[in-house]
Amino acid sequence: FRLWWDGVASAKQKLQVHELVGQGCLEFVLGGQVMHDEAVTHVDDQILQLTEGHGFLYETFGIWPQFSWQVDSFGASAMTPTLFALAGFNAHIISRIDYDLKEIMKNDQFVRRGSRSLLAQQEIFTHVLDENGYCSVSPLTFLFLRKGFYWNEKDVFPDPPWDGMDPNKTVPVTLSNVQHYADTLSYNVRRRAPWFLTRYMLWPWGCDRQFFSASVQFANMDHLMSYINKHISQFGVLMVYTTLGEYFQTLYSEHEPVQVRDHCDFLPYSSDMFHSWTGFYASRSGLKGLARRASALLYAGEFMFTRFMLAPHRFLDQAWVLQQLQKLPWAVSEVQHHEAITGTHTPRVSDMFVGCLSNGMHGVQKLMSAIIQDRFPAHTGLEPGGYFAVIYNPLAWTVTTIITLTVDFPEVSVTDESGHPVPAQVQNSKEMPSVYDLLVLTTIPGLSYRYYVIKPSRRAKGDTQETEAMMANTKQFGHRPRRHDSSMGRRLAHVENDCYIVYLDKDTNLMHKDNALFSFPPLQNNQTIQVAQQFMEYEVNSDEDQGPISDNYVFTSNETMKSAWETVGMEIVKGELVTEIRQYFYRTVNDSDPTYTIYSRLAPRPLGSDGELLGHRIEQEYRVGPLELNCEAILRTSTNLITGRILYSDNNGTKMQCRAYKHHENNIAQNYYPMTQSAFIQDRQSRMVLLSEQAHGVSSQGSGQMEVMLHRRLLVKQPWALSVNVMLNDTSVVHSVLWLLLGPSTLTRDLGQRSGVALQHRPIVLLRELSETARIHPRPQHQEAVTLPPSVHLQILSIPGWTYNSNHTKHMQNLRKDNQAEAKAESRRVLLRLRHLYEVDEDPVRSQPVTVNLQSVLRGLGSVVSVEERSLTGTWDVSTLHRWHWPAQEPSHLRGSSSHPSLHPGGFTITIHPKEIRTFFIYFEER
Repeated sequence: FRLWWDGVASAKQKLQVHELVGQGCLEFVLGGQVMHDEAVTHVDDQILQLTEGHGFLYETFGIWPQFSWQVDSFGASAMTPTLFALAGFNAHIISRIDYDLKEIMKNDQFVRRGSRSLLAQQEIFTHVLDENGYCSVSPLTFLFLRKGFYWNEKDVFPDPPWDGMDPNKTVPVTLSNVQHYADTLSYNVRRRAPWFLTRYMLWPWGCDRQFFSASVQFANMDHLMSYINKHISQFGVLMVYTTLGEYFQTLYSEHEPVQVRDHCDFLPYSSDMFHSWTGFYASRSGLKGLARRASALLYAGEFMFTRFMLAPHRFLDQAWVLQQLQKLPWAVSEVQHHEAITGTHTPRVSDMFVGCLSNGMHGVQKLMSAIIQDRFPAHTGLEPGGYFAVIYNPLAWTVTTIITLTVDFPEVSVTDESGHPVPAQVQNSKEMPSVYDLLVLTTIPGLSYRYYVIKPSRRAKGDTQETEAMMANTKQFGHRPRRHDSSMGRRLAHVENDCYIVYLDKDTNLMHKDNALFSFPPLQNNQTIQVAQQFMEYEVNSDEDQGPISDNYVFTSNETMKSAWETVGMEIVKGELVTEIRQYFYRTVNDSDPTYTIYSRLAPRPLGSDGELLGHRIEQEYRVGPLELNCEAILRTSTNLITGRILYSDNNGTKMQCRAYKHHENNIAQNYYPMTQSAFIQDRQSRMVLLSEQAHGVSSQGSGQMEVMLHRRLLVKQPWALSVNVMLNDTSVVHSVLWLLLGPSTLTRDLGQRSGVALQHRPIVLLRELSETARIHPRPQHQEAVTLPPSVHLQILSIPGWTYNSNHTKHMQNLRKDNQAEAKAESRRVLLRLRHLYEVDEDPVRSQPVTVNLQSVLRGLGSVVSVEERSLTGTWDVSTLHRWHWPAQEPSHLRGSSSHPSLHPGGFTITIHPKEIRTFFIYFEER
């Protein structure tokens, strides 16, 4: 709609749309840029795409979507009730949930909650569509029997249907056949009636790819409905056109008490016994990674831009700046679509998404470079050669971490903005033999920069004035064949830091199975956690004639798993700063390039609390591919933890769900779940946590095991897939990052949440060459950090550029006067969103409510003059947001309050409770 509105619609058409919206004939439901996927999208990006859409609708029409239509996403997340309630929605519709659960839930409408921490504050009335989903009749019934209620005058597909039958040419309604149509429709309605609590039925008219010829479709609908309504006594049905808002208003007025469903998601989604839609958790893994990196860059760019705009600046043109920034929010929002980030589209469409994301990222990178150049103009104080590096921390916490740069000289000096030497390490590059990896230990305050000069060292022998980065020692272990027996060698190499010891078997180049990885110091009762990792592959069927298949959507294993390699090469790179284990897995003994690569990095724990996240993690990078055809690649991590095959995985990077193993006809696939950011297994004392920078599929197929699906390549032999080229013949090499945490549950509970956010939002590195024509000398400027308590995450800090007045009455007056065209973006209005990371009772310290004075916290950005609390997407003033309170079959004292104490008028202090997300407009004083 937005593309049509901005690029096609005439002034007359826009006026007509305004009239239809004002009359209630046209209603926007959900109102995001897209209908986002709920399984593999991150909460930050879900909110972004809703905010993009809601901002456009409010700015253009002065309306707030109040009902959601989330009917085609492949499963339903527990995060959805929270987000949609905070966005101001009163009711919600879903469809794709597990087939056997949907059968049980006949006659079921309920109030759904996503978090035990928030209760009624974020509950939402939820309606589940029946077995026909969002279609008038079952899509399969229509596809194969051509019995439906859809009319179009002409072909709408670019190519002939694969079976030679056009699905859009149903016979028009005439006097001679209207009785038959009416009988068929009324029978359909009566058959579906048991799904509804009241006598009011929601009957969706249409399906995928319908209403191309709207006038023809409505003419037939009008004729048929008129006939049925003239013969109510015969058919027992009265039909009226309605919007979702009118339907839900009718239900709400009935005051029928409904059930309460707590904290659970509806994942995975299975359409039948043999079709578990768990394959898309890893389909087009490269696009999933690019989408998350683009999102992280966008947030960093918006934070940097906001800080820049609130401070005095030299020459950047605001219009140019907004132009560089505006493409990426659209691209990141667009790729959250349930047929986009899921990887269930054609290669051509994938190329479009990659192109849009890449162009948007290029614009933000140009903006960030321009901001740095504006802050630090050219200066002639340095010799040419080397680099000037600016490291930006997009988190509102002080971060101690190690950044990796590429340099083409092994003897290098690194100095900070004051000219002091910085701890650094040089090592042979893990990717390119002709260059070197430079690792720099840095500590950066919240929303702040650090500046480094990196140049070739020219220190003469005996010169102690210049400090060089230390060169790491690389030890190569050659190739070792895979052993086909269970015996292991006794020659061990070990790598350790302050928290872990890793033992590697020199005879296999693998972690030693009996004492591979310890949590260190030892746990209670001298317990250690033993860990082993290896790459495996599921062989799958892709030919529909041979039985259930795996495709872009579905994972169907034939339960045959094989090792994915025959030989392993290994290097251990030891330095004072970092030790890195490099393992290369070759599919055959004759391969020159590995199919799988894993780089594991251990760093010492720096002094101070800011370094605890660095020392307690093992960072692992993976390179996977190209795969063979019809192959699903996993990384299996096995431990000595007694877990009973119980897994915990996240919903959208927030709430953790307990996943007990289910015994099922399709065991392996049915026990796969989405891991957007984190997953863990645990016993009574200890926990192993995996944190990911992007979405994957995750499962626990055995006690103490966790496996992550990293990549898929399929050649689907199915008529529909072949006709539209949805085959997933993905020959790419995917790059993934996982962080591994092990230790007592009390420790990993605390560190896991913050480490997950730190992985998603790592520091941004901006490099400029030092040359004769553009020599850069950093001039230290005082930056006051923006620092929040460790349990609160600064989710967004941006200047959205909206032109609407935050006072609804004034905004509507401007719309009626058509003043919106002359309105200018408010550059002193900043959108701020805070998220409490912990559930109630999850951690004795971190789970406490946190009180923050926004004026004080944001002092480093400027002088805050006023604060307004807003709805999740910024369009509602929360003091005017009054959501429906549905009667529930639960005592009122168990439901909790439906709202939290809002910001006191004129105040700046807020208290944010466990799992709350709070959104504000912050107004700064003009400088």
